Amino acid sequence: MSYDHVSRRDLLAGALSLTGAAALSGRTARAAGPLQVVVTQGISGLTLEQMAVDAGFFKKFGVDLELTQVSDGTKCVAALLSGSADVCAWSGFNQLMPAIEKGAMIKLLAGALTLPSLCMYSAKPEIRSVKDLNGKSIGTGSPGSVLYQMTMLLLKKSGIDPAGVVFRNIGSNSDIFRAIAAKTVDAGLSDVDVYDQQAQFGVHALPDGLLWKRIPEYTNQATYASDAAIATKRDAIVRVLAAWAAAYRFVSGPRSRDAFVRARATVVGKDERDHAISQWTWIQKNQPYDKNLLLSDRQIDYVQQVNVDFHIQQKVLPVAQVADMSLARDALKLVG
Repeated sequence: MSYDHVSRRDLLAGALSLTGAAALSGRTARAAGPLQVVVTQGISGLTLEQMAVDAGFFKKFGVDLELTQVSDGTKCVAALLSGSADVCAWSGFNQLMPAIEKGAMIKLLAGALTLPSLCMYSAKPEIRSVKDLNGKSIGTGSPGSVLYQMTMLLLKKSGIDPAGVVFRNIGSNSDIFRAIAAKTVDAGLSDVDVYDQQAQFGVHALPDGLLWKRIPEYTNQATYASDAAIATKRDAIVRVLAAWAAAYRFVSGPRSRDAFVRARATVVGKDERDHAISQWTWIQKNQPYDKNLLLSDRQIDYVQQVNVDFHIQQKVLPVAQVADMSLARDALKLVG
């Protein structure tokens, strides 16, 4: 297994716009070699992946894969449609259904991080709740991204008119956190790995901004693949799903703490035990990972309806058009 931390040139060239999805949908998956897996950048997912490596789950299920990181879910979709990647692991999937609506041949395969692991932080002492964000600047991802949608959903649930807020496209949740700590934005969503170190960074989480409590119905991440990869590499995809299911089950249990701490240190290149234990404790308490892989029709349709409400998708598509859970069911048979 190898890690490519920089996007391949052919992964992105001419493939970033989802308006070209239909034109890309006829590409074929790579016929041989390791399974090409694309992921969005993020310490949480990479820590889980490193745990799976350390625990031998990929070896157990006979998986050989190469991992490539990209900045957002749109680039994951582009990579699958261009044939540069076979599977996207643990990424937001709201951009998937609009691509399918435009003709992309791609399917949701399994759940991953089901609950949102983000909360609204601020370094401004006068901001104590989400309702205080009216007229303030909020760091988000690009319009239409999962971060952007979650921010909008939280504001609307809190009775805040988004028109009265200044949105700034900062990038990933890590980038947003740095902007919050630097006070270049008033607030924004970031990960729970710093939840127990708020004083250290001079920030505070808004009590009514904990997304796993405020919008638990919004499925955070999933795994998906192109139809071409499903047709030509089904067995390899089933086995990698089995390895991830084993990892989800392991990290969700009490014996995984030390392994999680070691894996996170490997990923970030230094020992950040406090951050690691904070994140691990949140996982134990909230059980966010989809240990049985299967996404329900309700989960899929909820994200679709949000897309429709945000005018990035015309209508809710039939689940059979956007998802194929048969590979997850086959993977569960291997896991036992």
